[in-house]
Amino acid sequence: MIYLLLFVCNFTDNATASANCRPAEYSTEEGCCPTCPPGMYVSRHCNQSRSTSCASCKEGTFQDGDNGREQCFSCQHCDAGLGLKVKKSCSSTSDAVCGVLDGFFCSDSNGGGCRAAQTHTVCSPGQYIDQTGTADKDIECLHCTDGTFSNGTSSSCQNHTKCESVGLKLMKPGTDSTDSECGEHGPHRGLERRHVTGIMPGVILVMALMALIIAIIHRKDKKRPPSNR
Repeated sequence: MIYLLLFVCNFTDNATASANCRPAEYSTEEGCCPTCPPGMYVSRHCNQSRSTSCASCKEGTFQDGDNGREQCFSCQHCDAGLGLKVKKSCSSTSDAVCGVLDGFFCSDSNGGGCRAAQTHTVCSPGQYIDQTGTADKDIECLHCTDGTFSNGTSSSCQNHTKCESVGLKLMKPGTDSTDSECGEHGPHRGLERRHVTGIMPGVILVMALMALIIAIIHRKDKKRPPSNR
């Protein structure tokens, strides 16, 4: 019971001392001590014979206000692997501020900066980009309506080609991600191909006969004796 009373009395004294400390002071077991300025931390607390000893924050750490802390805060790391980049470098008196890399948007913002980022959504084939992605917002995708298509990279869907309107035949209907496939009308194309196919053998035969005749005439001219004049 005595130990409990001593603990309560000690806690009450510390609480009273903390409450009585002025704005530029902090509470310790010895009483109130002067705080350290921004960019510094407490290396040794004050006592009845000396004031607070302060030391500068090491590189990669900071203190952004008057304080009674025995260590500085660690600076935020802007990890490029997480889609972040340095927007403002860390100093002894202020934390780093991170921004987002191209192709990312901030999913967890803080004080004009960003703690976490995500990649912009990639619209799927059959969708179009309704809202372009920014550093603060993701891309918004919407589905194409009937009779239109998109490969997912366009800001709008295109109408399917109407083959009949351009004098062609519909070979394959369009989908929400591909255009219609058009081709020439079959009968005319088939007749033309058969006509060419039937002519070619005759042309080759005629050329072969002409070559043979020329070879025979040339051989006879070589065998004929020269005439005497």
